[in-house]
Amino acid sequence: MSDTFFPEKYADRSETVLARTGAVEIDPEQPTSTRAYGTLGPSAPIHAMQIERRALEPDDVAIDILYCGVCHSDIHMVRGEWGEQQYPMVPGHEFVGRVSAVGAAVTRLVPGDHAGVGCMVDSCGVCETCKAGLEQYCTVGATMTYASPDPRGPGQTQGGYAERIVVRDRFVVKIPEGADLATTAPLLCSGVTTFSPMQHWRLGSGQRFAVVGLGGLGHMALKLAVHRGAEATVFTTSADKAADAYAMGAKDVIVWHPLASKPIPLVEELANRFDFILSTIPFPFDAAPFLPLLRHDGVFVNVGTPGAIAGVSGGGLWNQRRSIVGSCIGGMPETQEVVDYCCANGIRPQIELIHPDQITDAYLRVENKAVRYRYVIDLAAGRTG
Repeated sequence: MSDTFFPEKYADRSETVLARTGAVEIDPEQPTSTRAYGTLGPSAPIHAMQIERRALEPDDVAIDILYCGVCHSDIHMVRGEWGEQQYPMVPGHEFVGRVSAVGAAVTRLVPGDHAGVGCMVDSCGVCETCKAGLEQYCTVGATMTYASPDPRGPGQTQGGYAERIVVRDRFVVKIPEGADLATTAPLLCSGVTTFSPMQHWRLGSGQRFAVVGLGGLGHMALKLAVHRGAEATVFTTSADKAADAYAMGAKDVIVWHPLASKPIPLVEELANRFDFILSTIPFPFDAAPFLPLLRHDGVFVNVGTPGAIAGVSGGGLWNQRRSIVGSCIGGMPETQEVVDYCCANGIRPQIELIHPDQITDAYLRVENKAVRYRYVIDLAAGRTG
């Protein structure tokens, strides 16, 4: 269904994209209609629709979107699995494109620059966390890229499964010159979501790291941990992913069975082994099998589920002074940092390019764990198609 793009084997595609897509003539002083791909309800397919983007304000940037990643959280949101939603909904919170216009107060970007947008498009800007560059923890509440009340327009925000967007300058990431645009898009969510806790808990060389789940988030976590010099182990329910995990630098791959009486094989041998376990499981789960695997002062970090985590007892945390914590995406300085870091060091996600009319099928394949490892929508193909 798709063009599988393994970045280690192909050259940068940005020039090809530029040749295929011309600038859209718009009046930045007026609201504009743009083609997007969204849904009218939790069981409806993703289909083409028209949405309105606001007129450019002085600190805004207009971006012609070229590539947008498909995150598993998009599926949960569209399906209403993370709470009741409003429709129509246009998902997408990891995308890159070309700047087409900037507001009068914008100096950091100019038309023609490549730019990206991640999970947020606004925040209060004045609370303690916002001032610290941790806008994702805004005490007033960050405005997410889609399905949030829009403080600058009517209704709710609509995301990056679209051909154009208008975003505050502060929430736009500058894409380094020469970066491969298709593989840069997922860094705006899966990259920063896994990079941020590694930075905060200082994952470094020689430490023993494990990631639970080898999907869009998990494979980025593996690549980042290996590049930092950590000894990496992958826990996966998909035995057929083992070869890929080893190719990405894993030292060990363990196939675990969440519903079995003994979910993790060789659990006794793994006791007190890991400094850092990162869980990307996107639904409620039982953490009890993993906590004994943490060494003294080890940390279990949840970046996957917003739901319940069972199996945590006070005594289990007392033992070896273990911790179970959460981490949510990353602030804007850290998002720029991970993009720069990955582009400079050749750390790229494994992607499969799809056309906009393949999104509904892609959702089913993500749910069936068939993607390797991130679908990226080629919005340029939608324009030319």
